[in-house]
Amino acid sequence: MIRPKTEPPRGVLNARLSPGTPGYGRYWPSADLAPFVEHYWRVEWNLEDPIISEVLPHPSVQMVFEQSRSGVAGVHKGRFVRRLEGQGVVLGVKFRPGGFRPFLQAAVSTLTNRTLPLAEVFDSRVLGVEDEALAAVDPIAACAVVETFLGSLEPRVDPMIEILGAVTQRAAADRGIVRVEQLARESGIGARQLQRLFDEYVGVGPKWVIQRYRLHEAAERIASGQQTDWASFALELGYADQAHFIRDFKRLVGRTPAAYAEAFAGIRASDRTAKV
Repeated sequence: MIRPKTEPPRGVLNARLSPGTPGYGRYWPSADLAPFVEHYWRVEWNLEDPIISEVLPHPSVQMVFEQSRSGVAGVHKGRFVRRLEGQGVVLGVKFRPGGFRPFLQAAVSTLTNRTLPLAEVFDSRVLGVEDEALAAVDPIAACAVVETFLGSLEPRVDPMIEILGAVTQRAAADRGIVRVEQLARESGIGARQLQRLFDEYVGVGPKWVIQRYRLHEAAERIASGQQTDWASFALELGYADQAHFIRDFKRLVGRTPAAYAEAFAGIRASDRTAKV
């Protein structure tokens, strides 16, 4: 049964999104698709002034439905930046790390940093799915259209998806994980084999996954106003020094940690003013 997902999203930059944000929603898949799909998401907008949406990358393949822009996006290593203007709606499927492998007759790394047309990955039936899903006014009904299509493909549950999903979740949740060897030791899978499995199922290596989740954490803590001592923070995140942390953060987020902290200080001040 498809139902709303109430957990806050991770990786959204320069904004505060919640399940109650107008036009935005995420939805749990039904039990049959849960081994493969992390959630469905839908964004609808009607704007007088354009805005820039920025999201940090996750180790997940995305299936996206949007008028004239639908496609399957592999893991993109840089942040996603999109200008939203006028009216529009996007419906997406975020697959679990490794969860897209049963739908693809190749290693998931063949999609990395690429977005392919839906019909290039799936058969021509998917084109009718696009029209029906985008025409649905109710978000859950739209998700159900996509879920019915994915279910009709009869993906086979692969135990390796569950194993790699647990490894990825461990990297996401434990800030003490800063090296591939830690994941290899905890999972009982050798570091080289873990690299090969991540290439096959996830699309990026375990080192990339660890580094991105630590930078996700950095952005979240900076946005909340918790962090200003960049040298100690860099060491905590597994960096050899402050300079390497600042370089990687700026490359991914587009601003230095200090500049990002300053920007969010303004957002927090606006939030307090709005509540008065």
